[in-house]
Amino acid sequence: GRSFVHVEIPAKDRRASAKFYTDMFGWGFQHMDEMNYSMFESGNVGGGLPPVDDQFNKPGDVLVYVDSADIEADLKKIESLGGKTVMPKTEIPGFGWFAVFTDPTGNRLALFMEPPQAAS
Repeated sequence: GRSFVHVEIPAKDRRASAKFYTDMFGWGFQHMDEMNYSMFESGNVGGGLPPVDDQFNKPGDVLVYVDSADIEADLKKIESLGGKTVMPKTEIPGFGWFAVFTDPTGNRLALFMEPPQAAS
């Protein structure tokens, strides 16, 4: 099966949330203030703290990202299995691509695809 590759936990105050998770679980954080985002490493799966908003990142809306080699094909299969695309394939400049979908129950999850590796 495919792995979880990223988890997002909405934060009203990223630095206060980062301190909580560092003090509690020992997670290391990198604050990317220009993106209003903080990345963390939990040991096996990393993640981030997006700002709380009223649309996608309400408190409690933890978003789990699943590894994808072909986001468009995965979204077609998700829809054929009763899920719905919430956000189509979208580039994260310098990091890769993601898309958000709901399963047939209505749970929101995301797909993540890394950029192709340059030939060395």
